[in-house]
Amino acid sequence: MQRPDDTPTEGGWAPIGQPAPGPNRTPIVGGSPAPVAHPVIGAAGRAVLAQQPESAADRQRRRNRELAPILPTRVPWVAVTVFTVLAVGLAWLIAAPLWLSGEGLANPWFQLIALGMMYTPTIAALVVVLFVARPRSIPRLLGLAPLRPLGRTLGLCAAALVGFPVLAFCSMLLGQAIGLIELDLVDLSGLAAIMTASGAGELGRDELTTVALVQLLTLPLGVLVASLSAFGEELGWRGWLLPNLLPLGTWPALLLSGAIWGVWHAPLILLGYNYQRTDVLGLLLMVGWCMLLGVLIGWLRLRSASVWPAVIAHGAVNAAVGALLLFASPTSMQDTGSVFGTLLGWPGWILLAATTLILVVTGQFGKRAAPGLRGSEVASPVS
Repeated sequence: MQRPDDTPTEGGWAPIGQPAPGPNRTPIVGGSPAPVAHPVIGAAGRAVLAQQPESAADRQRRRNRELAPILPTRVPWVAVTVFTVLAVGLAWLIAAPLWLSGEGLANPWFQLIALGMMYTPTIAALVVVLFVARPRSIPRLLGLAPLRPLGRTLGLCAAALVGFPVLAFCSMLLGQAIGLIELDLVDLSGLAAIMTASGAGELGRDELTTVALVQLLTLPLGVLVASLSAFGEELGWRGWLLPNLLPLGTWPALLLSGAIWGVWHAPLILLGYNYQRTDVLGLLLMVGWCMLLGVLIGWLRLRSASVWPAVIAHGAVNAAVGALLLFASPTSMQDTGSVFGTLLGWPGWILLAATTLILVVTGQFGKRAAPGLRGSEVASPVS
């Protein structure tokens, strides 16, 4: 298998900067090999070569060699177990006041508790990399660095910033088409009800349109704010867990990490969060949805060799699903079943699966980035 920091040669794959074995091309003269003159580089020539500036790609490949291997060759099951138990156990511990008080989601501290839960995967990941299975480079394993190539990292962050809100909005349109949610894109009656309830009074259509446009234009800012809390989850799920499950294969790693992510939500889902169900079916719905969404967010992680696009994607989902409800009618806002007409429900499942299929058909799941290197830099040899 080709290593990302190796250079192809005729005789095989050799580390960059080292000679590779090749086939014997010595000419035959009179039945015996003839001597071949090999160029000899003197001290002056070596000095000239040493003074040549090292390119960014060469420097990055050298760093990749020095800090390799980043990904494990076998699943570290002890570390995976410790990580999962810590992440899930701490989530239940932090959510305990919601259960013990008997108030559930109505607890006045709910938002703060939910925020605290989101950082339990980060705590679990840090404990594992510091005390259980310490890698040669913690930032590289977790996908925190290097950011180079910056264009690839920022490009996939931008794709997540735009793509997931678009998926959320299209899910609502599809939900209306199949009768799961009712939208009001003309009179914005849902937004009017929100403004009236907030004490802003009754607004005209033009004023409501202005408010809606402001909400949409500031959605990217909302995504960035939501990404601050999403980071707490993603550093664990896609930063640590997904790479350590990759020896199972790309698809098993994506699906298993998504399933664990879904189960982690149990302390809130079993109180009726998201699907308004307090039974196992509600949890199974969350697990299934997290597996679908986790495939796309995980693809961003593998395609970029960075956790940051995954963080933005998670923040975009959290921000967009709530923000776009302003286009729902007041009836749908009051109907708890209308959640099944959003990205969380059947339309979302359909569009997430369709997006995944497009990526599969176009061969995107067969591409995995090397840390700090563009695709052309991985393939091209060093002169």
